[in-house]
Amino acid sequence: MSMLHRLCACLPAVLILTLTASAPLAQERPIQITADLSDAPRKIYHAEIDLPVTSGPLTLITPEWIPGTHMPAGPASAITGITFTANGQTLPWRRDNVNLYSFHVMVPRGVTTLHAHLDCVVTERVSQKLAVLEWEKLLLYPANTPVRSLPIEPAVKVPTGWSVGTALTPVDAAAYPLPANGSIHFAATNVEQLEDSPLITGQYFHEFPLAPTVSPKHFIDVVADYPEDANLRPALLAEIGNLVREADALYVSHHYNTYHFLLTLSDVAGGEGLEHGQSSDDGVDEKAYSDAAHQLPDSDLLSHEFTHSWNGKYRRPVGLYQPDFATAQQGALLWVYEGMTEYLGNVLAARSGLKTAQQYRDVLAMTAAELDATPGRLWRSTTDTAVGASLLRGGNVAWSNWRRSQDYYFEGELLWLDADTLIRKLTGDKKSLDDFQKAFLGKGGNTGPLIVPYTFDELVADLNQIAPYDWAAFLHERVDAINPRADVAGLERGGYRLVYRDKPSAGERTLQQAENRRHGGLDCWYSIGLRIGADGRIQDVRWNGPADQARLAPGDKLIAVDGEIFSNDSLQKAIRTAKDSSESIRLIVQADNFVRTAQVDYHDGERYPALERVNGTPAYLDDIIKPLTKPEIVPEEAKPSAE
Repeated sequence: MSMLHRLCACLPAVLILTLTASAPLAQERPIQITADLSDAPRKIYHAEIDLPVTSGPLTLITPEWIPGTHMPAGPASAITGITFTANGQTLPWRRDNVNLYSFHVMVPRGVTTLHAHLDCVVTERVSQKLAVLEWEKLLLYPANTPVRSLPIEPAVKVPTGWSVGTALTPVDAAAYPLPANGSIHFAATNVEQLEDSPLITGQYFHEFPLAPTVSPKHFIDVVADYPEDANLRPALLAEIGNLVREADALYVSHHYNTYHFLLTLSDVAGGEGLEHGQSSDDGVDEKAYSDAAHQLPDSDLLSHEFTHSWNGKYRRPVGLYQPDFATAQQGALLWVYEGMTEYLGNVLAARSGLKTAQQYRDVLAMTAAELDATPGRLWRSTTDTAVGASLLRGGNVAWSNWRRSQDYYFEGELLWLDADTLIRKLTGDKKSLDDFQKAFLGKGGNTGPLIVPYTFDELVADLNQIAPYDWAAFLHERVDAINPRADVAGLERGGYRLVYRDKPSAGERTLQQAENRRHGGLDCWYSIGLRIGADGRIQDVRWNGPADQARLAPGDKLIAVDGEIFSNDSLQKAIRTAKDSSESIRLIVQADNFVRTAQVDYHDGERYPALERVNGTPAYLDDIIKPLTKPEIVPEEAKPSAE
């Protein structure tokens, strides 16, 4: 019995249609695409595309709704230099009046292949020494056709001396790391899978095999702006190897033929975390993984995007999976897609050693406190932040606590912790959310790259298989209802309570040091209700907090505090002094071209979140982050601590 038939035997009939829809089209003549990244250092990519056609009107399209971005983020505005030719003749074309991602061409009689050339202006994820290709930047294909039904043969050309990392399968006996001599050709796939298979390339490239006992094979491909950064330290490689083993033990299935973590280390081209079925596009600052002191802010990046291979790529909510990249994605279940991944990514980071147990708890306290101090939850449900995800991504931070942001990530993390600890309690600690992952994400066993959508009802049914309960009501109450306070039930059932102290936790101090290295600034969110940039400009004001009541606003700039020129130290000193005084904190503030005074009536001192152990209660939270496998531990080399 084939893998497809064995998988279909254990899946609902509605899903079988999804799995088999593309099978009859396997014999069609494929599109040929060559991505030319030779000009990457000049911030421009080129593509040569040959499309099989018949004579008559033809509509071609570029991707608009990109999986994983949850918004219409296609690169149509950056695509330029489009020309169409056939039999040596240039053909006229016209952009569609309504769908601006579509192009109309009239194919002459007798033409069977249409050649397209296009360029894409690329201002992110590229530097003088490296480049990242997410294929939607260069894709052009027939419109109104399911993208998994369109066969395509890709190739790439990169600058001389650069090497390539990708989950695509090279042909012509090429082997990883792929050399950069001429074009590299890859095995045929379909447009859906090609868009899901990014590529990194760079002058300073390393590929490291991971967890050799786990099958299929796993690699981390690294490019950096400087050669020393691309050579990852042994302790980090051991932790990433632990991650592969922990995920293998947790999910007991794989939905890829091989997996590549694609890591870019660059202050110019960093700043990315995008999931794919057989790889992940992970971009961080140049020194983000240089030692343990720098690592915490990005400690869950790899585990989060890796988890998406199961949760989000293989199992995907019905509304978020569409047959093409033109149909709007529906985000109502993003609290599963992203929220459960946020929970599992942090748990796996702790289990694998990418962050310590104490760091896990410290960051979790910060997450719970942030959500509990989000006044926007008084009017907006978690589900609405998911449905409106495309409105909230990339928005201004001003008043974001009242507007709410992409809270389905962190609300989902607390929700799934709540579910995990509840399952442990209901079953006498005999089962956990780990068992649910095996049933829900491992359904069908090892499949190779595949997308199997699910519904809310299936989610509830699988939870009930693990621990009978009214899971539908449990979930609706937490995501659909207006909840003025954050869901801390999982913390408390897990043996901890959220408290506030007058000094930041060790984990928060580490994050503050990392933030100061990047941007500086000061966070007084849980005291006077301000977040302030390095230049003294107010980034956000907590709605109805002390600073809001003093009529401060995002964009205002602090000039002086209690008679002293503003600095982080002067404001912190003023907050501490006000605790033992009846006097308000006196500020001089610049707003636009005007200066005024403000008085903040606050007397509770500095407040920083932490988790406090509740004696005599089960320590489920500690149990949750215990490794499932024996971790490999490599001592860190003696290095000076980060400044």
